[in-house]
Amino acid sequence: MKRLDKYILYRFLYNFTSSFVILMLIFIFQAIWFFIDEFAGKGLDFVIIGKFLFYYSPTLVNKVLPLTVLLSSIMTFGNFAENYEFAAMKASGISLNRAMRSLIIFVGILGIGTFFFANNVIPYAEFKSYNLRKNISKLKPALAINEGVFNDIGDFNIKVDEKFGENDNFLRNVIIHQKTSSGENNKVIKATEGELKSSESSDVLELKLIDGNYYEDVKSTTPKSSRKYPHAKAYFETYTINVDLSKLNDVDLEKSNVDNLYRMLNVSELNYYIDSINVDNKKVVNGFGENIYRRTGITTFVPNPNLEEEVKKEKEKIVKKDSVRKLGSAEDLINRFEEWRREQLLDAAVNNIANTKATIEGKKRDIQRREKLLNHHVISLHSKYALPFACIILFFVGAPLGAIIRKGGMGLPMVLAIILFLTYYFIDIFAKNYAENGSISPVLGSWISALVMLPLSVMLTRNATADKGVFDMDSFNESIKNLFKRKKSAKEE
Repeated sequence: MKRLDKYILYRFLYNFTSSFVILMLIFIFQAIWFFIDEFAGKGLDFVIIGKFLFYYSPTLVNKVLPLTVLLSSIMTFGNFAENYEFAAMKASGISLNRAMRSLIIFVGILGIGTFFFANNVIPYAEFKSYNLRKNISKLKPALAINEGVFNDIGDFNIKVDEKFGENDNFLRNVIIHQKTSSGENNKVIKATEGELKSSESSDVLELKLIDGNYYEDVKSTTPKSSRKYPHAKAYFETYTINVDLSKLNDVDLEKSNVDNLYRMLNVSELNYYIDSINVDNKKVVNGFGENIYRRTGITTFVPNPNLEEEVKKEKEKIVKKDSVRKLGSAEDLINRFEEWRREQLLDAAVNNIANTKATIEGKKRDIQRREKLLNHHVISLHSKYALPFACIILFFVGAPLGAIIRKGGMGLPMVLAIILFLTYYFIDIFAKNYAENGSISPVLGSWISALVMLPLSVMLTRNATADKGVFDMDSFNESIKNLFKRKKSAKEE
């Protein structure tokens, strides 16, 4: 490798590394802000939060890496053009394509590595982060009783009007609903005052109630006695309730129960699931179609093997030169029955159609759900191939664009990179949303954002190689003039 190639590669790697680290930190802070409501009040230590962010970070590469390639390429070649280093290269007979050669090799290797990263690392990171997040969500919030609202604490639902005292452990106007094992809420306790007694080392919360009443609905054994609404009522001066808190946070955060989401699968697993889901969907649709066909009652008619010969003979009998008798119409068929029987048949037909329509509408949602699940797997499969391709395409967008605008640093290149990336990102988001619903092909939805950037990369590379602007208006006007000249000459001929 020549010294110039090493220099260009060094400058690009410096911008690439710094941009990747900065952008990754920005997206991680965005993730913290996004998940802060789920983690707040759970008593989590920094180790668990750091572990979650570590598992979640690889899933951000889909967004960070394309933007990093685009930004670093614009910055690198913008600095070369701004410092007249490109002018020195061209004076030495080195073209833009020759200057990009070492970076093209690097971006090609990066694309291959990105595919293996998306196929192996990201699914595993999705698996760990999803299960850890799901286990964290099972944790109950740290014990806190807010005033004026009901607070779930174990099997009790507690509401207080006011908390007072040095540690807010004294309560006023307490209402407690005690839930049974079946989830019923048939016990109510009301007290004018209460006191919380617990220690940090204890798993038992002691709630002492003063001057209150106890109500309980008694479940009757006979329907006759249930009409009397039997219940039990008692008055107490002091009543103590012990709440077991040991089970509230007894959750294994390392336990992994979910491993078959489409984002957690590699290419071979996705291909297997796609084939299985596709075959299963066809069986469901065919079975449902056969079921609807049988409900029409057509299968009750037994076909006659000599039907064609009998039909021909019948036609020969009834067909005459002057008149043709019309047979088999619905009106003729229904008129064969009496009036009361006709009404029954029509009502039965209307009910049958209504029931069939309701069945189809209900099955339609299930089939749409199945198709959406299949589309998710297809999109996830092709996104693993589209991501490396998009990084390569965005490099060929950013490098010539930086050479054309002749600006380096974090100013104009950053603005252009963000605008181009947002265009790419929003096209990708909208296309995948349409593909999930089946409005467009899921394969097209995975590739369309990169394919939209492909013509732009070709145009910018050609313009930068020919020392033209971003949009060469002279060449555009010249092509329009040549088009009109050709049309004029064709008319004259």
